[in-house]
Amino acid sequence: MDISSNLDAFIAFVRANQVWLAPIVFIVAFLESIAFVSLLVPATAILGGLGIVIGAGDLPFWTPFLAAVAGAFAGDWISFEIGRRYKSEVKGMWPLNRQPELFERGEAFFRKYGAPGYFGGRFVGPLRAVFPLICGISGMRPLVFHATNAASAVAWAAVYLGVGAGAGHLFT
Repeated sequence: MDISSNLDAFIAFVRANQVWLAPIVFIVAFLESIAFVSLLVPATAILGGLGIVIGAGDLPFWTPFLAAVAGAFAGDWISFEIGRRYKSEVKGMWPLNRQPELFERGEAFFRKYGAPGYFGGRFVGPLRAVFPLICGISGMRPLVFHATNAASAVAWAAVYLGVGAGAGHLFT
């Protein structure tokens, strides 16, 4: 079986079960946005791949896109609140307690760059879910955090699902 027939079979499967597409996208984006859980969820590959399937299968884009935005927003919000409420306790937890100098550098980064640093941090690989945690611990104002969280969640979903969907259209 070649790649094209595998992709066609997967697209047919997703099309037949598309009612589950948005909930799956939400869960993947949500789990990828929770501090430390994100290390276990390869959301970049999953969401990019689903974007390709959406584009190649000519499936609806906006519902999974909004699910990705909502999942990313909710996951970062939870990580922010954990940092905000349990500042010192979080600093003592694994893996932050293994290299406290990295955490100190993260705090210094947010003191220097603030909300724009958090926005850009959403796109920094497996460490991205730690950024909202550090924002909470560092005392970023909730309104600033939530506004930046919303804007960066939209941009993040557009990059991962949108680029995938664009690539998927090239396959058809």
